[in-house]
Amino acid sequence: MRSFRKFIGAAALALAAFAAPASSTLAAEPLKVGYSDWPGWVAWQVAIDKGWFKEAGVDVQFEWFDYSASMEAFGAGKIDAVTVTNGDTLVMGSSGSKGVMVMLTDYSNGNDMIIGKSGVKKLADLKGKKIGLESGLVEHLLLLNGLKKANMKDTDVEIVNVKTNDTPQVLGDAAISAVGAWQPVAGQAMKGSPGARPLYTSADQPGLIYDVVTVSPTSFASRKDDWAKMLKVWDRVVAYIDDPKTQPDAVKIMAARSGVPPEEYVRYLKGTKLLSAVEGAKVFKDAEGFGSLYGSSRYADDFNVKAGVYKDAQDVKAYIDPSIAAK
Repeated sequence: MRSFRKFIGAAALALAAFAAPASSTLAAEPLKVGYSDWPGWVAWQVAIDKGWFKEAGVDVQFEWFDYSASMEAFGAGKIDAVTVTNGDTLVMGSSGSKGVMVMLTDYSNGNDMIIGKSGVKKLADLKGKKIGLESGLVEHLLLLNGLKKANMKDTDVEIVNVKTNDTPQVLGDAAISAVGAWQPVAGQAMKGSPGARPLYTSADQPGLIYDVVTVSPTSFASRKDDWAKMLKVWDRVVAYIDDPKTQPDAVKIMAARSGVPPEEYVRYLKGTKLLSAVEGAKVFKDAEGFGSLYGSSRYADDFNVKAGVYKDAQDVKAYIDPSIAAK
């Protein structure tokens, strides 16, 4: 899941792409979606392998990326949509790569973690210590949420900017006391550092991190019916994964995409609360707090401003379109 990067270089390209008029030629093209290694997004692999998009009458082309690279591709107008966190949608928009969140896939329910190495038992033990994570990334948000609950300040720790995929190696550095990562990278970090353990996870604040499909405004406006069909396919995916009879097959498919054993991958599902269309529609209701996409996004926006990810607060409502989710 997931990076607060600056997309200044891609902004001009993105804006130009979004300003381009829709045409019948464009409409004939497949919907291009960037996805990356997070259980709530790898779940799409079930529909890909099963051929469910064709059955639904919609042509969708999924492209596999590292998370940050998927955001850069979206910013450059190379894909129509990207699977990201709600907070990262705001970050992309702040630098010109505007997108709208049109469907939810899940909320993180334990798979995002602040991991302490052996001997570190709680967040308070990190005072004055170095923590390796991608600065401004969703794990940064998670960390600050945890520090606040522990009556600590962000200045009580030192952030070392590290790419999420590099955190397993970084946790072995004697100078680093903890890292921030999500599954499956988090599991790799703990495997490679005996005695390492989660100190704070997204299960400690359900609804803090929502995972969404963010679409370019031009594509959504011109092909809303196709995006609605894709949402219906997602509902089928969730049902297949949640059904005890078919879950083993789903896990096998997802594990193969991520390159981990199925028995390991099944544990990741417990840390990701997949949201059906009905469940997602409830979260799309405008309300405060972490039970709402709006409330969670406002919290993320406040974090982004205070952390200096971008300067001015964003109009959160402009980044959310519940029209197909509410159907």
